[in-house]
This record gives sequence, structure tokens and C-alpha cells, in this order.
Amino acid sequence: MGRTPCCEKVGLRRGKWTAEEDAKLNDYIMAHGIGSWRSLPQNAGLLRCGKSCRLRWINYLRSDVRRGDISKEEENIITYLHSSLGNRLVLI
Repeated sequence: MGRTPCCEKVGLRRGKWTAEEDAKLNDYIMAHGIGSWRSLPQNAGLLRCGKSCRLRWINYLRSDVRRGDISKEEENIITYLHSSLGNRLVLI
């Protein structure tokens, strides 16, 4: 009963991602797009879990992920919305 495991935990790499693994994941997604995260590691030649690949892509490798400080304008917008709406983040 319940969900089947995403992969066999035996023989998978854990811990820090290498630049080579990042390149493989990025190249595969650019060539084939995002499909099944469960089958992606095997198809891309990675010894990682599908969940690990998904999190790496979403949090670090996606091209539209913006890093760094927020601008003064963005800070002013946040301050204004917080002063007018409070902590009701759903409305923001």
C-alpha cells in the first residue's frame, strides 16, 4: 500500500553535485525538456535519484532563477505591501 519508491537507493551518489553532473543534467533538459523526473537520471546517465535531479534543476540550474540582492525598488514595493496588507502573504 502506498507509493512505490522512486528508485533503488543502492549505488546512487549522494552529497555534493559535481560540475560534470550539472552539465549532464542541463544538457539533457535542454535537449529533451522536462518529462518524467523518475526516468530522467537513467536517461541522462546520472547516478542520482529523480527527486535530487528535480530539486537541483529547480533551485540551482534553471536559467530564470535570479540570485543576489533585491533592488531598492523591490524593497520599497515589499515594504509598501507589508504596511498596507500586513502579514497576509496570500494577497501579496
